[in-house]
Amino acid sequence: MDGFRKTDREQILSRLTDDVVWKIPGAFETKGKTAFSGHIVDEGFKGRPDISIARLIEGEDVVVAEGTVRAERTDNTVIHLTFCDVFEMRDGKIAQLTSYLVQL
Repeated sequence: MDGFRKTDREQILSRLTDDVVWKIPGAFETKGKTAFSGHIVDEGFKGRPDISIARLIEGEDVVVAEGTVRAERTDNTVIHLTFCDVFEMRDGKIAQLTSYLVQL
């Protein structure tokens, strides 16, 4: 989350397994760091979103984060989302991220 807030690609990618899977149901599914990197700042968006975490739940190899995002678009409009991210961990790194997003 901190890496996304700063749009720090190196920080983000260092926390991922090489075969990481990122799913946003209804939007896309990617596999691998290169594909993941292409979605750190999607087309039409500026970097450095405002991410607020309301709840964080940690299990053995799963972390769930709920919160909100305020992201600026390149056309200077702003999108507000609520999210639930499910992180599946392997050897201390993110192996899969499933992001459920709802526009507010």
